Amino acid sequence: MIESPADRNDRICEAGSVSAFVLLLCLCLASLVGLVSEGGLVLSARETAVAEAEQAARAGAAELTPAALRAGGTSGAGPEAVAVAENFMALSGHPGTATDSHGVVTATVAAFRVSTPLLALAGVSSISITASASARAVDG
Repeated sequence: MIESPADRNDRICEAGSVSAFVLLLCLCLASLVGLVSEGGLVLSARETAVAEAEQAARAGAAELTPAALRAGGTSGAGPEAVAVAENFMALSGHPGTATDSHGVVTATVAAFRVSTPLLALAGVSSISITASASARAVDG
């Protein structure tokens, strides 16, 4: 079959269309890899912060005396419980604040940022993480 000059020109114009598609596909896959890897990093950091807040609240609640709990109060152990919870969070690497309200110790890990270098290409250079948990001392 003899090829006409018009057929040859049509073939030449379509020659770069596959390259553009492959480039777009690679860009989408790189974005997906960034979301998956750094999303996992953020989820892991959030889980760590929640675990630290839970443990700090439990440690603070453990300071409340059983005798005071039976009597329905905290017998002034609230400041010690708060101090224990805040020290626990500071030693865990993420300082925070704690409160005691009628035998319930609430620990809040202060906000910290997780760096996201791949997502920075899309304008998200870091994500803020914080967590809070409460524990009640139970007389048992």
